[in-house]
Amino acid sequence: MNASSAEPDLRELVRPERVGRALAAALEDDRWRELDVTLIAGGKSNLTFELVSAAGAVVLRRPPTGELLPSAHDMGREARVQQALAGTPVPVPRVILVDRTGDLLGVPCYVMEKVDGHVVRDELPAAYARGPGAKVALADALVDVLADLHLVEPESVGLGDYGRPTGFVARQLRRWRGQWDASKTHEVWALDELGARLTDALPAAGRSAIVHGDFRLDNCLLDRRDPARVRAVLDWELSTLGDPMTDLGMLLFYWREPGEPAPLLTPAVTRHDDFPRRAHLAERYARRTGAGLDDLAFYEAFAHFKFAIIAQGVAARVASGAMAGQTFGDLDDEVRRIAEAGLTTLDQKG
Repeated sequence: MNASSAEPDLRELVRPERVGRALAAALEDDRWRELDVTLIAGGKSNLTFELVSAAGAVVLRRPPTGELLPSAHDMGREARVQQALAGTPVPVPRVILVDRTGDLLGVPCYVMEKVDGHVVRDELPAAYARGPGAKVALADALVDVLADLHLVEPESVGLGDYGRPTGFVARQLRRWRGQWDASKTHEVWALDELGARLTDALPAAGRSAIVHGDFRLDNCLLDRRDPARVRAVLDWELSTLGDPMTDLGMLLFYWREPGEPAPLLTPAVTRHDDFPRRAHLAERYARRTGAGLDDLAFYEAFAHFKFAIIAQGVAARVASGAMAGQTFGDLDDEVRRIAEAGLTTLDQKG
């Protein structure tokens, strides 16, 4: 959509004239003054736009519209962690422009390079990762990038103050419970019960690391030719310093297996045959990092708790019209189902 004919809502969300001037100055190229703007589908929290000019394409991230939950949608943190990880084994897009004050759009935002690659959601691209062992190699690459992230020493990249790792999991439980109280529209017994049981079963504190907070297949860009290569890790909104096992638990939560129900909000391409099972991912991660897996059921159940609350937050933002016209269906049953699955995880694996 050309900036000169953009619909009023997208023009207000992106303000292409202002952003174009800022990009032209940052990149020293006046061709960035004229932008085509497209909302990139798939984002359910922060909004992501592709900006195209005669000079090329970049990606802009900004919060949704409307009232925001406390501590959510922090664009400055997203940009900071990507800038810090540049030059480490963790592949991240180059950050081009950061507005922490809201001068450009009225809210903080940042612009990063557009990295070429596949975002794999519900289906693999045609003829992609089809050979013997290709899907296992894809999964291994994903796990290896997560392990590389967790092996980066925060102080060595200027992130020693990026979070408070002491008491991280207990604080996360309280924080997500607060998000639930702020966004829920009705009581969900299974969610309350899951939160209570997790609070009573906190594992002993282990090592801390930079955690992504929402690490999954479709938050990564894969090389177009080599499915065993991750080109970039995206969506750092929830990153901080904390317990790295929470990232592994989230990855396993998203990694659906054959016969499991398809989720409403996240892709489930791994339900197809030939993808390895969750146990394979967990064991590879343990080998790469030296982590123990004795408390893995807790972290998987915590991922259910967290994502059920994320789903409720998405529902609330859709209802308020803060998602640029995106809708995802009635999510009430999905919140309950995810919470109940978390309780089952504790019962069967804990």
